[in-house]
Amino acid sequence: MTDQSITRADNVFAALGVENPEEHALKAELVVRLKAVMDERAITQTAAARMTGVAQPDLSNLLRGRFKGFSVERLLSLLTALGQDVEIRLSPRPADAGPASVRVVDGSEAA
Repeated sequence: MTDQSITRADNVFAALGVENPEEHALKAELVVRLKAVMDERAITQTAAARMTGVAQPDLSNLLRGRFKGFSVERLLSLLTALGQDVEIRLSPRPADAGPASVRVVDGSEAA
């Protein structure tokens, strides 16, 4: 299967009928970034747990998509504990552009 054949849902959590799908999608994206940082820096779960103050089994559950007990704020603090800057930028959305959204943008993508 090639990357071109993969279709990405706007929000899989909404499609599944999950309560608060936008929050779940945001948490999922933050966890993906957390895992990417760990992989890029070759940090084990044990080391990441030590650096972030999270129990390793809880970190393991988080990396497997079990977000219970992890707020967006807590996920952001895990990222900062692993040396990531977090920037929150607010901007008005044109009235004709549809509903406003929350998204995670890589630092290399920011203008």
